[in-house]
Amino acid sequence: MQVYKTTNGIVIVHEGQCYAARENNWDLFINRDNLYSAMQEEIAGQPALGGFDWLGRQQILAPVGNQEVWAAGVTYLRSKAARMEESKESGASVFYDKVYDAERPELFFKGTGNRVIGTGGTVRIRKDSNWNVPEPELTLVVTSSSKIVGYSIGNDMSSRDIEGENPLYLPQAKVYDGSAALGPCILVPREPIPGTTTIAMQIEREGTALFSGSTTIDRMKRSHTELVEFLFREYSHPVGCYLMTGTCVVPENDFTLQSGDRVTIQIDGIGILINTIA
Repeated sequence: MQVYKTTNGIVIVHEGQCYAARENNWDLFINRDNLYSAMQEEIAGQPALGGFDWLGRQQILAPVGNQEVWAAGVTYLRSKAARMEESKESGASVFYDKVYDAERPELFFKGTGNRVIGTGGTVRIRKDSNWNVPEPELTLVVTSSSKIVGYSIGNDMSSRDIEGENPLYLPQAKVYDGSAALGPCILVPREPIPGTTTIAMQIEREGTALFSGSTTIDRMKRSHTELVEFLFREYSHPVGCYLMTGTCVVPENDFTLQSGDRVTIQIDGIGILINTIA
């Protein structure tokens, strides 16, 4: 099942049909360890609002409330290589090599829910950066008890030259206005998402595709539960949280985003997240 946050309330999608959720407080709705069965109960006996044509006429919002959004770095070998390349001149590449093999993962705060952009919205590149890229990431939806109950698509916008200059600049490279997007919905499956799930990204400029790449989530070195366990160490998330799990789809070093570019990220079973660059 999927759940969408819209201007008209929370919508549950099951077998191609849309249903209005009875619980319309997003934080209460999403922060349930039994979310899949709770959604089944919510739609039981309800008439459908319509199909995907009906959903297409709704205004879809970023599927987040008061949850914080966090991110994991250097979880894929390709990401490790990219980070080492960008920081080679500063002599900091060794840190990315070490964190890839370390027991403790790299975790960092990405933003609050009110700062997250939804599908169809505009994300930004820093104006004081000359090397900016989108990073497509499977995003975990985690309850306050640290249980993974769903998945979404994340775009972890990144200023590679700022992070590459000095690893201590990572918060500035990663956290700024318009630096995070989520959507279009949350996938709430009966079982954990399979490792064969594909993440694909395409970047277009003036209608021409400049980059296209894909990977599967089983290329990740660390497990989802491992990342969540570290995220909840000594830190609570009263209404749950979201965790972007890292990227393995990275454009070549000579590519940087420009205003007007269109980024399309697709993950099997979840949908398509589309954003324009400002």
